[in-house]
Amino acid sequence: MRILVATAVPAERDAVARAFPGPATESRLPAGTLHRFRASAHEPPAGPEYDLLAAGVGPALAAASVAGALTAAVLDGTPYGLVVSAGIAGGFAPDAPLGSLVLADEITAADLGAETPDGFLPVTDLGFGTVTHHPPRDLVRAAATATGARTGTVLTVSTVTGSAGRAAELRARHPRALAEAMEGFGVAEAAAAHATPVLELRAVSNPVGPRDRAAWRIGDALTALTTAFGKLTPVLESWNPYEP
Repeated sequence: MRILVATAVPAERDAVARAFPGPATESRLPAGTLHRFRASAHEPPAGPEYDLLAAGVGPALAAASVAGALTAAVLDGTPYGLVVSAGIAGGFAPDAPLGSLVLADEITAADLGAETPDGFLPVTDLGFGTVTHHPPRDLVRAAATATGARTGTVLTVSTVTGSAGRAAELRARHPRALAEAMEGFGVAEAAAAHATPVLELRAVSNPVGPRDRAAWRIGDALTALTTAFGKLTPVLESWNPYEP
């Protein structure tokens, strides 16, 4: 199976890459450069192929970049069997502390909708689109067991939360939210357009709330991401998307 791992920035891509042995080969696309790894020394089709893409920051650019990579793979006759959105994130205290891992069982666009005098309305209440994608439940369970990640909703935002008030508002609207990031929903939208399953894995680098860069632990989160992928790859290698 061919797997696309989409991160926002090169530092996240490189953290994932450290979980794979050997050098990567590079393939340039209009959407960016794919860094390609084989998970094992077995001959195809036994060994999955991982393509890592720094897709850009924010849901729109992430969606465009991932859609480009998915389309290129289809045209090449080697479509992806899974897309993984991976990177660091803000965690909602106390459920997702610094350094912890979060796996999304729901990938939700938190600010896609309209403000009204009575509060926020998601775009679905306006009669359009969707705001949530659901990764395969069996894969989420197996991945959580292997990595020790907490499972819950990961919110996608276009504006990172910077106040306690907004953090409380988001948590009130999404009680199961564990983390917020900026790309997951865009990646999931692109994957859904190709009928490709999606998974989102995040390492918590900072609390959701007042913006305090001195309290961020980006290096620790990137290290946690590397470790998580080392434990995740056997799960992905054994996962059969065609099993009920």
